[in-house]
Amino acid sequence: MNAWELDPQGLLPAARFIASPNHDARPRDAEISMVVIHNISLPPGQYGSDDVAALFTNRLDPNAHPYFAGIHQNKVSAHFFIRRDGELIQFVACQQRAWHAGQSFWLGRERCNDFSVGIELEGCDTDAFTDVQYDLLNRLLAALQQTYPITDVVGHSDIAPGRKTDPGPCFDWAKIKTN
Repeated sequence: MNAWELDPQGLLPAARFIASPNHDARPRDAEISMVVIHNISLPPGQYGSDDVAALFTNRLDPNAHPYFAGIHQNKVSAHFFIRRDGELIQFVACQQRAWHAGQSFWLGRERCNDFSVGIELEGCDTDAFTDVQYDLLNRLLAALQQTYPITDVVGHSDIAPGRKTDPGPCFDWAKIKTN
């Protein structure tokens, strides 16, 4: 197995693994068929800290920044996080349901967490993403498409319109390669 092949549990050797408790089992009949792209930065608009990992592992200090007081109790995670510098971190095995999409709807189906993989890009709605992030995202998408019958790659805003805006207007969909 090479670093870009998912193992049977959906772990990717190319990624550093940090276990998040914010996941559960997918429904029995749920087939992974969608990827949801998000953006996140903590504090908002600031990059390079370990605060996203702290949020996804329920260790975010509510006193470290005023913004954190309102979110530190959220039980959220994504399967993957791509930092601006190109580091790839996996928080939840793909065979598990990560809590990334919340209330969501796509093509007549609700509860998109049931059948999707969530990928967070370190960023925000007002900053362009880095070339290395697009490169890693495309490698990750290829690995996911090799393993699962992915039919849709969408933004969080597509499945939660009016509630979410990410990956935002600075995300360049033309740089994404899908089968």
